[in-house]
Amino acid sequence: MTDHAVTTVDALYEIYNLPNEKVQRKVLSTLDSHCRDFIRNCPFLVIGTHGFDGGTDTSPRGDAPGFVDVLDDTTVLLPDRPGNNRLDTLRNIVGNPAVGLLFMIPGLRETLRINGNATVSTDPALLARAVVQGKTPLTTLKIDVTEAYLHCGKALIRSHLWEPAARIDLKSLPTAAEIYADQIGGLKVEEMEQVLKTSYEETLY
Repeated sequence: MTDHAVTTVDALYEIYNLPNEKVQRKVLSTLDSHCRDFIRNCPFLVIGTHGFDGGTDTSPRGDAPGFVDVLDDTTVLLPDRPGNNRLDTLRNIVGNPAVGLLFMIPGLRETLRINGNATVSTDPALLARAVVQGKTPLTTLKIDVTEAYLHCGKALIRSHLWEPAARIDLKSLPTAAEIYADQIGGLKVEEMEQVLKTSYEETLY
């Protein structure tokens, strides 16, 4: 059987054109006013990490716009809100600080990408900046930015992500409680519904 795997960068660019000069120039090493404005208005992002043991993870993060705190032109803070305590992202960062973040603003086709190196911090002064409803996060990620750039909207245009007409009827899918009950085992759907209700209503912060 023929192996069609592409295994080198040179081989990739035998298939694809080289990026043009404008694409290369858009990558910034610091956060300009446009990046800051995007982050200030962003309620949702996805963070990617890669652990020292070879494990990888992508994880959603969301809160009120501005939940990511810009300290200066090369540093942002991402507070860790209560979750399931698997700590996939944090464990990976302890082993390998490299992170990639994709910021999304509802209704906007373009996204903001930031790459850098993160530290899991318990600095009281940094944690105090992220208090919500009187609750202080246990840790925050202090991210040193190495690259920042706006990503074009083609993927969101193709997916029709923000278009109400593209939304499917959720009744055609199993509920989260049904999925968890099947995957975990030993739980009734009604029990899982209560677990989720408590989690979503009482332990967001």
